[in-house]
Amino acid sequence: MLRRSWRLMSSPLPDQADYRDLVARALSEDLGAGDITSRAIVPLDVRATAILLAKSSCVVAGLPVAAEVCRQVDPQIVWRPECEDGDRREAGQILATLEGPAASLLGAERTLLNLLQHLTGVATMTRAFVDAAGGRITILDTRKTLPTLRGLEKYAVRCGGGTNHRFGLFDGVLIKDNHIRVAGSIHQAVTRMREDLASRGITMPIEVETQSLAEVDDAIAAGADIIMLDNLDLAQMRDAIGRIAGRARVEISGGVTLDRIPALAGIGADCVSVGALTHSAGAADISLEIETH
Repeated sequence: MLRRSWRLMSSPLPDQADYRDLVARALSEDLGAGDITSRAIVPLDVRATAILLAKSSCVVAGLPVAAEVCRQVDPQIVWRPECEDGDRREAGQILATLEGPAASLLGAERTLLNLLQHLTGVATMTRAFVDAAGGRITILDTRKTLPTLRGLEKYAVRCGGGTNHRFGLFDGVLIKDNHIRVAGSIHQAVTRMREDLASRGITMPIEVETQSLAEVDDAIAAGADIIMLDNLDLAQMRDAIGRIAGRARVEISGGVTLDRIPALAGIGADCVSVGALTHSAGAADISLEIETH
């Protein structure tokens, strides 16, 4: 049986070691030599309690990353989550409670919110696409991610109920238009790919991007395992799926918006990849509100 080139995971957070350095770099960028405003205004012995508050409906992602920000700023900060990643929260609901030195909470605030708001925004947008699909088609992410944040963004997609496509160029085959131009044809590209995989003893599905019905026919003839229908209109996609007739899995890609998902979900494709999940998700509206003791 062919290994799928996309993977549904139960939303395990990337290993802490994978985001510990990212958090450290983000804090260094923001704190530099220290918070000069808080140093002047906030006595070191003043303690405070803060809440992370949802200001609009959202699907939470990134709480452990936010906790890591607090840990690195000051181990004295006590982090108490009030929900879990993947949970939906409505406006006015608390995501977490923090307690510790007021200056430390202020030092952690922006970095914590930047990461939590972004990842929660990705999860929230993903859930909207998954809900619109109604279980009739799999929602995939893409490699259109912010550099160095891919692991966390793909985690946020999983928190929203989406499915990860390949993580990078190294763990999945996708023959795109530029590969085909260099190879000379879809047949040549697939043949070379299959021979290379066989020479290395690797079993991996071969996916081919197609941009016309003629290319769909070529991909079928070449024995592609997955055929991506890129930027075809609805009538062309229906025609292509009829031609493929179950001989390959079908992925839809290109110009996919939320309002198109119900129609795309009903034409018989296996999955639809949505770059917007990561490259266009807005930041979730979350605030950190502090009260001194």
